[in-house]
Amino acid sequence: MISSIKKGKTVGITGASGTLGKELTKLFRQKGYKVIGFTHSKNDYEINLESPNEWIKWECGKESKLRKHLKKIDILILNHGVYNLSRENLNYERSIEINALSKFKFLNLFEEIAITNDSLIKKEIWINTSEAEILPALNPSYEISKALIGQLISYKKNFLEKDSKKKLIIKKIILGPFKSELNPIGIMSPKFVSKKIYDLINSKRYLIIISPNPLTYLLFPLKEFFIFLYCRIIFNYKS
Repeated sequence: MISSIKKGKTVGITGASGTLGKELTKLFRQKGYKVIGFTHSKNDYEINLESPNEWIKWECGKESKLRKHLKKIDILILNHGVYNLSRENLNYERSIEINALSKFKFLNLFEEIAITNDSLIKKEIWINTSEAEILPALNPSYEISKALIGQLISYKKNFLEKDSKKKLIIKKIILGPFKSELNPIGIMSPKFVSKKIYDLINSKRYLIIISPNPLTYLLFPLKEFFIFLYCRIIFNYKS
């Protein structure tokens, strides 16, 4: 199989200062790729062999300001997110804004950039969601936000226009619990997860699942299949 990842490409990673973001950055840098890291943090990050080649600070709701940076990226990995157990309304709003709406804005903006891209090489966007899209995570605000972004990605993929299909590859990454600052009791190590993402993403599959839960490998493909059928019905109804 010919890898879709070619050395010399530029990879953009949101949430690059987080646990998984750091491991993904380190791995891609080791493989010889240029990495642009996007972060909300106000701290000044140093540049070294395991950090992004370039740091970009950004804010949710201001994704459009990143257009000039996104134009330089061949593969965009949407990895940012929050996990807060608070039951306050503000937490629900924040979870939906960061985990779902922000990623959807990135997706739409990157699609616009891809369509106007003159290169024959397709741009790729990999969106990190979670098992919480359809399975319980003992965190309602997190589950709602992940369910929303999961649905948005699925519909976006199925309703993608022909011009966009020629220019953009969308991949959804479904992750099980991995150890991080947000989830210290996660089962999988972030190093293992980043390695699996890198290895499995070379396939032509849209759905990439990395989880210790066998139910995930059954339920998510079924869900995507039924959404595909539903979208075909909508297409036929409109025509």
